[in-house]
Amino acid sequence: MVKICCIGAGYVGGPTMAVIALKCPEIQVAVVDISVPRISAWNSDTLPIYEPGLDEVVKKCRGKNLFFSSDVEKHVSEADIVFVSVNTPTKTQGLGAGKAADLTYWESAARMIADVSKSSKIVVEKSTVPVKTAEAIEKILTHNSKGINFQILSNPEFLAEGTAIQDLFEPDRVLIGGRETPEGQKAIKALRDVYAHWVPMDRIICTNLWSAELSKLAANAFLAQRISSVNAMSALCEATGADVSQVSHAVGKDTRIGPKFLNASVGFGGSCFQKDILNLVYICECNGLPEVANYWKQVIKVNDYQKTRFVNRIVSSMFNTVSGKKIAILGFAFKKDTGDTRETPAIDVCKGLLGDKAMLSIYDPQVSEEQIQRDLSMNKFDWDHPVHLQPTSPSSMKQVSVVWDAYAATKDAHGICILTEWDEFKTLDYQKIYDNMQKPAFVFDGRNIVDVAKLREIGFIVYSIGKPLDEWLKDMPAVA
Repeated sequence: MVKICCIGAGYVGGPTMAVIALKCPEIQVAVVDISVPRISAWNSDTLPIYEPGLDEVVKKCRGKNLFFSSDVEKHVSEADIVFVSVNTPTKTQGLGAGKAADLTYWESAARMIADVSKSSKIVVEKSTVPVKTAEAIEKILTHNSKGINFQILSNPEFLAEGTAIQDLFEPDRVLIGGRETPEGQKAIKALRDVYAHWVPMDRIICTNLWSAELSKLAANAFLAQRISSVNAMSALCEATGADVSQVSHAVGKDTRIGPKFLNASVGFGGSCFQKDILNLVYICECNGLPEVANYWKQVIKVNDYQKTRFVNRIVSSMFNTVSGKKIAILGFAFKKDTGDTRETPAIDVCKGLLGDKAMLSIYDPQVSEEQIQRDLSMNKFDWDHPVHLQPTSPSSMKQVSVVWDAYAATKDAHGICILTEWDEFKTLDYQKIYDNMQKPAFVFDGRNIVDVAKLREIGFIVYSIGKPLDEWLKDMPAVA
């Protein structure tokens, strides 16, 4: 029986291994993590992450050929294939701070694998890592190998949160990079055979190591670039009276461009886009390519500009001050159908409003109060380190209350900010909300999901990103 072990029971490791176990009943799959509470959650009825369809997959396989354990060394030593899916945060200090990936967790995982292994293993990079990480890991493993043969493969994940299970069932492609040696090719074939249980062969792409590592960074950079492109256009649309939805629809009809990832919004979030672009920028700089680095930096700059612009628009619309005013924040996750708040634009928007002394009332159907308070009190990049290494959260912020219902959030508020495109926000009773708000009542739609004409009819002053401006907003000072 082939045994697979995955180090890291997070957003990538958990769902990926659950699907492998479901599709390959003859393979034994163990997911290991040093965090005992996280493993306990995977073994309970309440999984540690929310992902549509994940529950059913885990419950079908758990205890049969899918196991979650904190006995890391035992499962690693027994495995034939070891996936490493640990955090690769952006460094916060030292060489490359703010850009380079911090490979501390990766390196300690590699040393532990070398330490406990008694038989040859295929070690698979599953985390998003900088190009040439495989080479570094290979050196650590071979220098500590005690005569055991290790083959390194890169198998980057291309999951989108909210659709991860579907993405795993029917991937656009599975990418496997390995050494161009007979042993390397044999390792590639072994992993390809696992995926071939359910993925058509023509969708399994085999490359060299560097191509696989760089393809992941490039894919995320291209996706983020599309979002920044349409967001840059949204600012121009507001200035000229064009409608960004009409512009992006017209642009997306060109089959060379296509319609996906052309929705203007308050900005992109998620654990990967910013981190991967910063990583790409750093790699370009290290390889003496400053022009290429600056090109990709601009994608992040436009994203930051979009969030700042949104906050400025709110403040300038509300008589240039939000001090002491209650503002309802609808949605905190970085997108709908996930409870993930990593790099969510809501953090920067809320911090911007708090900086102007606003009182925030936040509602998100999937994000806990503890998580929101932690996110708002943390420094940039701290979120990507294990909880016990994060700064302890100061006592919760006085200006922030977290509620469990959109109507409670909006009661007596001066304005509403929609920051996540949850479906339920489209069908709220906006008349009831309007009646219970301070007047003038504002809606700042950061996701372009509300019916603007209907809301204006009720009496709201509405700002939608990239849409022709409300008469009220036209008189306001230009947004810096």
